[in-house]
Amino acid sequence: MTRITDLPVEEQVLPGNRACAGCGLGIGLRAILKALEGRAVMTVPASCLTVLGGMYPVTSVQMPWVNCAFPSTAAVAAGISAGLRATGRSEELTVLAMAGDGGTADIGIQALSGAAERNDDLIYLCYDNEAYMNTGTQRSGSTPAGARTTTTWRGKRENPKDVPRIMEAHRVPYVAVTSAAFPTDVYDKVAKARQMRGLRYLHMHTPCPSGWGFDPALSVRLGKMAVECGLAILYEVERGAFRLTGRSAALAKAGRPLEPVDACLDAQSRFKGLDAEARAAIQAWVDERWVEALERHERGR
Repeated sequence: MTRITDLPVEEQVLPGNRACAGCGLGIGLRAILKALEGRAVMTVPASCLTVLGGMYPVTSVQMPWVNCAFPSTAAVAAGISAGLRATGRSEELTVLAMAGDGGTADIGIQALSGAAERNDDLIYLCYDNEAYMNTGTQRSGSTPAGARTTTTWRGKRENPKDVPRIMEAHRVPYVAVTSAAFPTDVYDKVAKARQMRGLRYLHMHTPCPSGWGFDPALSVRLGKMAVECGLAILYEVERGAFRLTGRSAALAKAGRPLEPVDACLDAQSRFKGLDAEARAAIQAWVDERWVEALERHERGR
């Protein structure tokens, strides 16, 4: 595992961008682009990332970038990939499609599924801040149960879609879940995906101070708390083989129970007012997922 001191010094994300204070996306994006060494072409739909990157002729990212329509991220990336292959540059540049959870789990899932079915040669990375944050914090298919948004003001009733498992069902070469709060885990997984061919899918848990309702100074702490209590699980599936990674692997090896979800929920205003029954349901969902992850990890050893 890469140490933070071993990350490349060169920055592909410039300072002074338009992201919100404490945005977890900026942390994750720095690690992603370091792993690609600037040798990539990005395609991005309408999203928080569009705000961070800036609109022409202003940009904070030092690599080619294509803005596309909300539902077409994977389709545009597939076209870029085909163009690079036709011009003999597919070995030179990696195609990175990067969208939020709304543009992945909901609006963009049909293009993503099509690209996965064809096993197009690209990396698709979903930064999951668990709602449509750029347009006012509306619920998405990735919003967790109990979370209040502008369209679920009493709390979302449903648990989030498990998009990584959906991508597993497509039998793509590589699926991984990471967290912006662990930039070396992000870096290692993108670096591994870069060396593969076919469609590689990464899902990055991304704390959002403005949408979740916490002090911007606590973004990394909230991201780590989510992993410690199992709301986010770090793992990878390489050609069908599942294994826990990073902090989640360390927690599994320690053999002790995860932290209760209450502290993580209490730190976010979007969960304010959750009753005991709703909290118990969230804890039960987390516990069930963690047991399943442990069993899959053991089978893969």
